[in-house]
Amino acid sequence: MTKTIKVALAGAGAFGIKHLDGIKNIDGVEVVSLISRDLDKTQEVASQYGIAHVTTHLEDSLALKEVDAVILCTPTQMHAEQSMACLKAGKHVQVEIPLADSLQGAQDVVAAAKSSGLVAMCGHTRRFNPSHQFVHKEITAGRFNIQQMDVQTYFFRRTNMNALGQARSWTDHLLWHHAAHTVDLFAYQCGSPIVKANAVQGPIHPTLGIALDMSIQLKAANGAICTLSLSFNNDGPLGTFFRYIGDTATYMARYDDLFNGKEEKIDVSTVDVSMNGIELQDREFFAAIREGREPNSSVASVLPCYQVLHDLELQLKN
Repeated sequence: MTKTIKVALAGAGAFGIKHLDGIKNIDGVEVVSLISRDLDKTQEVASQYGIAHVTTHLEDSLALKEVDAVILCTPTQMHAEQSMACLKAGKHVQVEIPLADSLQGAQDVVAAAKSSGLVAMCGHTRRFNPSHQFVHKEITAGRFNIQQMDVQTYFFRRTNMNALGQARSWTDHLLWHHAAHTVDLFAYQCGSPIVKANAVQGPIHPTLGIALDMSIQLKAANGAICTLSLSFNNDGPLGTFFRYIGDTATYMARYDDLFNGKEEKIDVSTVDVSMNGIELQDREFFAAIREGREPNSSVASVLPCYQVLHDLELQLKN
């Protein structure tokens, strides 16, 4: 594919805007349709980014013949169904993490992608952040091996608010959303499947219906271990922080930035063409479409993560 890739983006909230900002830097790609639940707010965002078509219904955008691909930044509970709808309509699809909120949903998307022959990718952004790419290159070059990962995922979300402080129409989830980043990244960086996983959680919030605190332990087949602490009760600093403890070094990754164990910043500006992990994720999606290949973070490649999440969910229920 050498022509301009025309994209519909669903979800004009905090993460949708991050994708719009990233796509502005990618040649040969144009967002032609924007979908979100509030028409006025969606029109406002569309006007800022020069997007002509605005709708509150995904099917309206899928009906547009010029649309080649769809990026889904919609509520978690919609991801599997909407991904399959895009594939059925003949559109390549990138769905933000998580792929689904159940193992069955994830498996259904993988099956639909396989039968369609289209590019289907899930936004496991940590695979693309320059900080984690640097560590991955060290591992693949044989200069570093993970012995332990210590990860903290901390936010303050006792109410249904998004990253922009706006009210959400859905409830976020520590296990099926935030833990998914680390579960996938741990196995990806180790190059070894997860063979043991344990989880405990705190009290269920009376209004949100979810636990606001969780702790997860993982072990890979090669012996590496991971400890993950998650909380929606933590009032700063906010975000996800990764400590890689290895045989030759210690690295601390904070989004796109990387530090060594002495808190000295490591220059990762030459790791890839951008320092923006979301932009790099989108570049991979569009490159896979043009080249007719499976992308890094394809729905098939991330499926083992959702098997682990499913197993952890069963543990927590029991």
